[in-house]
Amino acid sequence: MGRGPSIEGRKNAEDAKRAKVFTKLIREITVATRAGVADPAGNPRLRAAIDKALSANMTKDTIERAVKRGSGADGGADMQELRYEGYGPAGIALIIESFTDNPTRTVADVRYALTKHGGNLGTSGSVAFQFTRCGELVFATAGDAAAEEKVLEAALEAGADDVVSEHGESTVLCAPEHFEAMQQALIAAGLSAVHAGVVMRPNNRIEVPAEALEPLHDLLDKLDSLDDVSEVSHNALLPTDG
Repeated sequence: MGRGPSIEGRKNAEDAKRAKVFTKLIREITVATRAGVADPAGNPRLRAAIDKALSANMTKDTIERAVKRGSGADGGADMQELRYEGYGPAGIALIIESFTDNPTRTVADVRYALTKHGGNLGTSGSVAFQFTRCGELVFATAGDAAAEEKVLEAALEAGADDVVSEHGESTVLCAPEHFEAMQQALIAAGLSAVHAGVVMRPNNRIEVPAEALEPLHDLLDKLDSLDDVSEVSHNALLPTDG
């Protein structure tokens, strides 16, 4: 009779996954520091990156080293923030954000992932018009009318642009420059988001033909596995979305 993965094997897989997450977070902190100042009090983007790292249980020493790199030490000055646009299976629009010290390697990896899974790399601006950059805070309300009302009232009081309640979640939307204030206001109201950040949100989502679902999932998994890729946005309406 076959045996499942050993405890050691599962632990090694979990450690590898955690290391990959840390790699992405370290790059995000490095670039955020380089784009502003090394003091999170005066750099909202850096503060958000550090908060994300702390929630992933990254040590303060590791965070401090990443900030130091972003200040120009230890090769941090070579890091760049780049965006790629393209299409996946069934013409799904993709925006791929990356932090890299080697753009040639990164674009080659992204192009290979796209072409191998039935997509292609586009030119700058080829799909960006289908997305809007905004602050997004998602709360699990599970269809609870009282919970949805609490999020709605707190968000509107804080000046949100919109609140969308669907699929068991309430999503608060705001201008990117208002994101941090919105997040603090909702925390003060006793609300805890399951996801929060400044994102590229699709203006419309499109249904994916059944035969394209597996290739699309494989493509998204492959892009996420690339160390240089920090975020992938798409306009697909996946089964888990609704």
